[in-house]
Amino acid sequence: MRPTAITAVTVFAFYLALTVGTGNLLFWSGEEIIAGALLSILAGLAGRKLFFKNKDYRMLNPVRWLYFILYLGPFLFAMAKANVDVAYRVITGKINPGIVEISPNLRTDLAVTLLGNSITLTPGTLSVEIDEKTNTLYIHWINVRNKEPEIEEVCNGFPKWIRRIAE
Repeated sequence: MRPTAITAVTVFAFYLALTVGTGNLLFWSGEEIIAGALLSILAGLAGRKLFFKNKDYRMLNPVRWLYFILYLGPFLFAMAKANVDVAYRVITGKINPGIVEISPNLRTDLAVTLLGNSITLTPGTLSVEIDEKTNTLYIHWINVRNKEPEIEEVCNGFPKWIRRIAE
């Protein structure tokens, strides 16, 4: 029951945010509120197992969301820096591509997925494979300096932020 209610309330809040200003009752019409509530209950029933697999409620902690918002700053800075680096490498032709292996020591699937996606979104790197048993990531990197790089070389300080968010 708890996952259904949490999912329904979250979907309803998102619905209200998207339809703000379209009615005359506060910011919504009565029909919109009723339709949104009914659709949110249906979405809660349909998505309860998708969002709360194994009854894991850790992402409901607002401090984790604050860390996620704070993580966006270093992530966007790293992304801008990587854009400049890739542009430099395209212009000069100084590339040394290859696949490297990193073990970020992340315990949860959410953390590994968040790290893999952050690496893929950063220009010059691409998450190719994740070993599910050891949570090791294989990353295609545009400028391999050594075959066994430090984690910070490949993905900046992403793992320490992601530990705060997802573990």
